[in-house]
Amino acid sequence: MNLTVVATERSFAVERSEIDRALARLCDRYLGPLAPTVAEAIRYSLLGEGKRLRAILVMAAHRAAGGTGSVTELAAAVEVVHAYSLVHDDLPCMDDDDMRRGRLTVHRVHGVPAATAAGLAMVPLAAKAADAAARSLKLAPAVCGAIVRTLMVASGAGGMIGGQLLDLEGEGTALTLGQLERIHRAKTGALIEASVMLGGMAAGASPAAMSAFERYGAAIGLAFQIADDVLDVTATTDQLGKVAGRDLALQKSTYPALMGIDGARARAESLVEDACAALAGEGLLTPDLDYLARFMVRRSS
Repeated sequence: MNLTVVATERSFAVERSEIDRALARLCDRYLGPLAPTVAEAIRYSLLGEGKRLRAILVMAAHRAAGGTGSVTELAAAVEVVHAYSLVHDDLPCMDDDDMRRGRLTVHRVHGVPAATAAGLAMVPLAAKAADAAARSLKLAPAVCGAIVRTLMVASGAGGMIGGQLLDLEGEGTALTLGQLERIHRAKTGALIEASVMLGGMAAGASPAAMSAFERYGAAIGLAFQIADDVLDVTATTDQLGKVAGRDLALQKSTYPALMGIDGARARAESLVEDACAALAGEGLLTPDLDYLARFMVRRSS
């Protein structure tokens, strides 16, 4: 294995541990006033094992843009939004999944009412955590506001939630490739794109750099979802840590169904090349960001 890749993977393992500790601190800091059942459901969701890809993207983009100070707390806020989306995505009224990250889903352990309430509580929790993290970096009030706004827009009706609604409406319907990409750029891609943007914003990146980060994030966000669709067909439940074959069971349109597995993989690889070229053009393509883009489509889970 390439020595640069080995060093990058070791660095990310360290950062993953830092993010996990930041999430634990966040739970200790904010969950006290909540009902115990809801607090425990949130803690269960946040502290389970995860790749922490979105959080690591925040940190990698911040470094690439020349940022100083630690953005671990800001990265953890992004993970709160991601975890919330998984809690609600797994509910019986949504995808009705029993497994997530290799263990029982939140509603299977804590019940549907607690899981539903936990997801709702995690949205303002993420906003509060992001604001506190931005202020701790001594960023200007306008930048702090922009960071929270960027995270919430990516999470809301114009991003993740809107994409999820379109995804549910599309079940049992033969979607075009354009319709499918619209869904997934919102449902999955918006938060990944926002993660990269937040790192750049926290570093005070230039408008040209922010434009490059935006193009990179949008491309790898869509590539990630294409890879997910492929893995749902080609991987096992043990490999995924969640039930495989759910897209077919829910009669969802997918990239493999529309393009074939090879075609979907080729589309994802093309998006990764576009993403890396966007950063290279502005001198922002670090080994970390190159690795993360390629990991999006070459992962096995």
